[in-house]
Amino acid sequence: MTDFFSNSVYFGAVISLFAYFLGDSIKRKTKIALINPLLISVVITILFLTTLKIPYSSYQSVTRFLHNLLTPVTVCLAVPLYEKLQLLRKDFVAIISGIISGIISSGVCVLFVALIFHLSHTEYVTLLPKSITTAIGVGLSEKLSGIPSITAPVIVITGVSGNILAPFVFKILKIKEPVARGVALGTSAHAIGTSKAFEYGEIEGAMSSLSIVVSGIMTVIIAPVFACFI
Repeated sequence: MTDFFSNSVYFGAVISLFAYFLGDSIKRKTKIALINPLLISVVITILFLTTLKIPYSSYQSVTRFLHNLLTPVTVCLAVPLYEKLQLLRKDFVAIISGIISGIISSGVCVLFVALIFHLSHTEYVTLLPKSITTAIGVGLSEKLSGIPSITAPVIVITGVSGNILAPFVFKILKIKEPVARGVALGTSAHAIGTSKAFEYGEIEGAMSSLSIVVSGIMTVIIAPVFACFI
């Protein structure tokens, strides 16, 4: 079975897509915020690989093309942003200020966690890119001498957490402004948060898309500064 899996690109893709669509189906039927399609698909995939004793390296090799689609998909998020370009011009200062605040807050939180748990420099810089898209975060982690294989799941966990907790945070803090919601989700929870933003509306989705790009670029610039603190 392992040999078959190692040589079958389609088999790996089928498992990945089936796991996600099953998770999405469960989410739609239950309508429970804590049940996230991506989280469920990860669990299903892990159970599948463990049960059939398939090495993760084999699974990764046959599904690499799915990972390569992440970058062009992220670029496609520019389309809804273009459609809301007038709104961006109107609230440009507020939007950029919100994104910068989010980036700095993320870095400060990681710094505090590192100090509290006495993390090494390598562990610390591994967590710094947690709130940006995987396409940028993994590369940044490598450049900072972090551990990319750990950064990737941390980014996913951050995104899923943001996707799940966003409705509760917005409700508690009474955040109803579409632009504010979009910027918050895109800056803190990257592409996974953006999927939640589009559930709220086109404005939220467009602002979240912008936040992914800007926060990714600015994090690449700011992260090396934070990396010097430990």
